[in-house]
Amino acid sequence: MGFVKTAAEIAAIERVLKTPRFTPARRVHLQFRTTPEFVAAVMPPGLEAEGDPVVAVTIGRFGSNCCGDFDGATVSIPARHGDVLANYVLTMFMSTDHAIVFGRDLFGEPKKQAAMSLEVAGDRIHGRVERLGVTLIDLSIELGGDVGPALTHSATFNIKALPSADGIGLEDDAILTLAEFDNELTVNRGGSGRLALAGTVHDPLHEIPVLEVVAAGYVEGDFSARCRAIDRIPAAEFLPYAYGRLDDWSALDTSGAA
Repeated sequence: MGFVKTAAEIAAIERVLKTPRFTPARRVHLQFRTTPEFVAAVMPPGLEAEGDPVVAVTIGRFGSNCCGDFDGATVSIPARHGDVLANYVLTMFMSTDHAIVFGRDLFGEPKKQAAMSLEVAGDRIHGRVERLGVTLIDLSIELGGDVGPALTHSATFNIKALPSADGIGLEDDAILTLAEFDNELTVNRGGSGRLALAGTVHDPLHEIPVLEVVAAGYVEGDFSARCRAIDRIPAAEFLPYAYGRLDDWSALDTSGAA
């Protein structure tokens, strides 16, 4: 029965949940310097800023063994939890509901639905993320040469948190997760880029100071992921950050009530 899974069906589902793989993957990335004040303001409890105040933006197209084909974009900041270094995902955009539900419910990724484009023309790439009629991210990169195949490792911090059923606060403490990625790159090109950010009350990317682009590039390959919970964050401490990751429900009133 589809509404109640058998033991065999559960085993098949959990094999995918345990070892998600994203292939083929095509992703453009750009890093820019921002202000220490901004990083301090958005870094949640349980994490500390790491290194220079840099923000990373990515836009990509992916196949997968878990949520079909989708486009995705991230905005993240280098962070530390004890001895663990990873990028804290500030916001994330996906093109399909499968990709949203998979990463949000499993990893705690702060995903929202948006339209994306990634146009590759020779040595030039143009990427865009649009949501609610606003182009939130607009980046262009001029690519250099391919440095060849490579095996790389990356990691992200995400936070799983649920609003309380009565609408006040969180249901329980938030869970800090660590997602780790093994990346088998077939194309790895550096480059130079430019970036424009815009925002809305729901997606305030315009509040991120963009001081200087410090790196950019483009990769193709296969990404394998695994994730685990590494800590808890008290619900009351994380609440302002939890609401900041969601749309502003108070700004979506179409009832006409006073």
